[in-house]
Amino acid sequence: MASTDYKDYYAVLGVGKSASGEEIKKAFRKLAVKYHPDRNPGDKQAEERFKEISEAYEVLSDAEKRQKYDQFGQYWKQASQSGGYPGGAGVDFGGFDFSQYRSFEDFINELLGRFATPGATGTGSYYRTSTGGRTGFEDYSNFNDFAAGYGNNPQAIQLDREAVLRLNWSEAYRGVQKRIGIGTETIDIRIPAGVKTGSRLKVKGKGQSNPYNQQRGDLYLKIELNAHPFYQFEADNLVCEVPITPDEAVLGGSIEVPTPEGMVTMKIPAGIRSGQSLRLRGKGWPNAQGGNSDQLVKILIDTPKELTQTERELYEKIRANRTSDPRKNLQQTSL
Repeated sequence: MASTDYKDYYAVLGVGKSASGEEIKKAFRKLAVKYHPDRNPGDKQAEERFKEISEAYEVLSDAEKRQKYDQFGQYWKQASQSGGYPGGAGVDFGGFDFSQYRSFEDFINELLGRFATPGATGTGSYYRTSTGGRTGFEDYSNFNDFAAGYGNNPQAIQLDREAVLRLNWSEAYRGVQKRIGIGTETIDIRIPAGVKTGSRLKVKGKGQSNPYNQQRGDLYLKIELNAHPFYQFEADNLVCEVPITPDEAVLGGSIEVPTPEGMVTMKIPAGIRSGQSLRLRGKGWPNAQGGNSDQLVKILIDTPKELTQTERELYEKIRANRTSDPRKNLQQTSL
C-alpha cells in the first residue's frame, strides 16, 4: 500500500493539526458553502471536493475519530517499510492494530461506519436526495461490511444494506416519489402514505452485488421524520396541544383545530380541565386498513397575563360571587 493513499484532512480543510474544534467547524462551513452541489450544479469537480471536505470534517470534528486518524497518520510513512500496511515488521503502533486494513480507505470507512465496495478506490457510498445534493453521511452503521465476508466463502458475504431516509410530515402523510443515489446508482422509490419514524421499507434487488455470482441483496430504508412544531405521535394516533381561554373552559363552546386535512370544528364541554384530552376520530395518521387513526387534542387553559380594565372588573366580580372552592378537601390533608 503506497503512502500516497493517505489523505491529509487538515490540508483538505486548510487548518493546522493543532486547530480547535471551532476552527475546524468554521473552515468546513466556509468550504461547504463554496463547493456545495446546489451552488455548483453539474460541476463534478466541485461535487468531489464537497465530498472530500465533508469526509474530512466528519473525521476531525469527532474527538475519538480525530485521535485515531492522527495516530494512523503518524505511522503512515512507515507503511512501505513494514510489510505494506501500518502494522508489520514488529513495529509498535501505540497498541492499535492497523494490519487489519488493506488500505487507508478501509480504515476511513470503518472509522466513519460506512459501506464501501471491496476493491473500490472511491470514498464509499453516499445517500443523496432527489435534489442531487448529498445530505451528509447518513446512518450507515448498520450496513453489512463486505470486507468482513471476504475470503473463500461466498456465502459469508452479506448482501443487504440499510440507509436512513428523512422526510417531512407532509411527504410522510401523503406519500411521495423520491429519487435517491446509492453509490453510483440512482433509483426512484415510491414512499407510501402513512410512514413514520421507525418505518422500514424494503427495496428488492437494490442491495450489494455478490462478486462471486452477481446475486444482489435488498436495500432497507429506515424512515425518520423531522420534528414538527405542532404534532407528535402517541402510538398510532396524532397528538397536539390546543390552548383555550378560562371562559371557554367554564362555559364550553366550539373552537377550530388544525388537522392534517385542514381545520375542523371541535366542541369544548363546559367545565373541562387543563390537561384533559379530546378525541377527533379518524383525523389522525393514515393506517394499513385504509383509514386514519385518531387525533388527540390536549386542552391547555391559557390564563391571560394582561387584562383590560373591563376584564379585570369582571374577573373581580366573579371572584366576589364565586361559590365553589376547589381546595376545600385540602383542609383534611396530613401526613
